[in-house]
Amino acid sequence: MEGKGCLGNFFHSAKPYFAMICLQFGYAGMNVITKVSLNRGMSHYVLVVYRHAFATAVIAPFAIFLERKVRPKITFPIFMQIFVLGLLGPVIDQNFYYAGLKFTSPTFSCAMSNMLPAMTFVMAVLCRMEKVHIKKIRCQAKVIGTVVTVFGAMLMTLYKGHVINLVWSEHVQPHYSSAPAAAAISDKDWVKGSILLILATLAWASFFILQAFTMKRYTAPLSLTSLVCFMGTLQSIAVTFVMEHKASVWTIGWDINLLAAAYAGIVSSSIAYYVQGLVMEKRGPVFVTAFSPLMMIIVAIMGSFILAEKIYVGGVLGAILIVFGLYSVLWGKYKEYQEKVADIIPEAVKGGAGNNSQSVLAIDDDIEANIVEMQKAEINKSAAPAIAISAPVPQPPMIALEAPKV
Repeated sequence: MEGKGCLGNFFHSAKPYFAMICLQFGYAGMNVITKVSLNRGMSHYVLVVYRHAFATAVIAPFAIFLERKVRPKITFPIFMQIFVLGLLGPVIDQNFYYAGLKFTSPTFSCAMSNMLPAMTFVMAVLCRMEKVHIKKIRCQAKVIGTVVTVFGAMLMTLYKGHVINLVWSEHVQPHYSSAPAAAAISDKDWVKGSILLILATLAWASFFILQAFTMKRYTAPLSLTSLVCFMGTLQSIAVTFVMEHKASVWTIGWDINLLAAAYAGIVSSSIAYYVQGLVMEKRGPVFVTAFSPLMMIIVAIMGSFILAEKIYVGGVLGAILIVFGLYSVLWGKYKEYQEKVADIIPEAVKGGAGNNSQSVLAIDDDIEANIVEMQKAEINKSAAPAIAISAPVPQPPMIALEAPKV
């Protein structure tokens, strides 16, 4: 019984980690497939439309059936938050990201995305949602990590250096990429792509913060995912009509373009938005963004095999700095979370019955529930009710009562 209890406790604690690792593999595949599709001439505006149309078609039936009894009413503030989520994620973030991916490479794009936790922290401080006690080591780690991450991104943008020849890259032919398109990428395009990727990451950080804020009030994650994807589809159609004036760009056949749209819509939008939302409720936005370096490693290996992608010295050095800064920020957040847990454990232990594994799980849930109440109290004191889209800080877990656990 004890062994089973320990095993059950392990799986209970490991589910968020396992979910995020699986998502990174999904994101890595999306980056490589999308790069091939863009190199073959598909418009990234049209790709965003088809991606979220697929996502809406896949996730909406589950939302309608599974959450018909728990779906909250949509008020005007919630509708505006969903509208802004559709604008930040599907429209701004993904159009800028695809444009930047077209000008650079999948590995470089993933490395730039590692700025996400640092940007989230900076936005939280600017919005006065997170306090910085500079005398504490955990706060110093977050500040230093943010600075190092930004410096690493600048290094990747402004310096390329020599090409690093991997052992297998000499024997790989880029069968799935477009050689003229790859050769046409100049240093000017590389800088342009870097700027677009930074803007996309900024929009993505804003999306995470606002999503965490919205899910506390709209506690139906499947329905929220469906509405965001549907709203993003409508907004993307409007943007595409403005930016693309040829009817031929909408043509899609049974080829890599269809695969890219379907894969990105089903895996990277519908499934990813839903799983990220559930994990975010339990561990917070910063935890969700902590696994992006894994995606960078996967994409680097896949890109060198499939696309014969070139890896530069500046990219490797910048990526190392970004990863170091990323985990410096995460270490600071982890220490902050431990301090809050330490304050709550005595009360949670008193409420536990016995020392078996079930009481351990109950104590863990009590700790998370108490942290949620503390965060709600802090937000209610500091949030301005007139601003509907003011988002909470990427703090420890926000648990929706009706949402299933990951």
